[in-house]
Amino acid sequence: MGSIAGVPILLAPSWLLVAGLVTVLFAPVVANRLPEIGAARYLVAFVFAVLLYASVFIHELGHSLVALKYGLTVRRITLHALGGVSEIEEEAPTPGREFAIAAAGPALSLALGVVGLTALQLLTVPPVVEVLLLQLTVANFLVGVFNLLPGLPLDGGRVLRAGIWAVTGRSDSATGIAANAGRVTAGFVLLIPFLLAAATGNPPSIVGVIWAVLIATFIWQGATDAQRSSVVRRRLPGLRAATLARRATTVSGDVSVAEAVRRAAASHSGAVVVVDSAERPVGIVQEAAVQAVPPQRRPWVPVRDLARSLADAPPIRDDLAGEQLLAAFEGSPAGDRLVLSADGTVYGVINTVDLERALGLRQPGR
Repeated sequence: MGSIAGVPILLAPSWLLVAGLVTVLFAPVVANRLPEIGAARYLVAFVFAVLLYASVFIHELGHSLVALKYGLTVRRITLHALGGVSEIEEEAPTPGREFAIAAAGPALSLALGVVGLTALQLLTVPPVVEVLLLQLTVANFLVGVFNLLPGLPLDGGRVLRAGIWAVTGRSDSATGIAANAGRVTAGFVLLIPFLLAAATGNPPSIVGVIWAVLIATFIWQGATDAQRSSVVRRRLPGLRAATLARRATTVSGDVSVAEAVRRAAASHSGAVVVVDSAERPVGIVQEAAVQAVPPQRRPWVPVRDLARSLADAPPIRDDLAGEQLLAAFEGSPAGDRLVLSADGTVYGVINTVDLERALGLRQPGR
């Protein structure tokens, strides 16, 4: 849609579905308050949907501008079905800055609510404007309060994380606590339509239950992702290509699959690399490809037929570590990466599964 302060603003296609839903649900409210408006109630309801997301955008812009002020990189702001997200690439370096970035969004939402409430009390506006202003005021207060619920990935969870981080001095522990609080918050959100039904004596609204399930799922998944990211950040500094790589056996392309497997087993290697006549690596034989060949055919199939070309994923150095090593795997379609020593000889092979286990993203044996 454009950019502000160098930050691209994106609108996800799912917004159109939500805008349509908000229009349909809000149109009866407009008709009830303004019965003379007729079919134009749908236009007013659609304007409300647009203004609602404009408020969400201002909320996210608050996060982004504060992050930019502290020198952090904001990749983009995306408005989607369940609201919006500011994609800030780096973690705030201090709990104070984490608090400021997290609190900026809800603070702006609540401020918009106060401005709307003040305008309703002090200004005389046309009935249509009054209806829109009233609903936007309520919506901004709800957005501000909801986002302050104490659990990741909500802003309140980040505020909670900043507080625990400030007290304990440990950001990872703070993330774990705030993520668990997010899971509790997800459970609470799931119960809201049933609690409201019990309080009013009416059956739960189907629409309300669907929204509760969607929002609770979003919060639960966000809390899980935050916990996972914390584990990755904690383990990342100790990640080294030289220690993670499986040692490899090199064979020429005309060697049979059976013979390549035998040589790898004899040398206790965890991978097979195909080399040319000059002993330069040209491909990696992935374990899944070997397993796909029936044992009785392996003596007759040349290993070159199973090798994946290194053009798909160039070799990496054995001295890569931490974020550089992780960046080497980003966007790679291949499951294995060849690791070369400083002199250009084959050192070994790193499998994506091994990398995920090292980062705590996959359980051992899976």
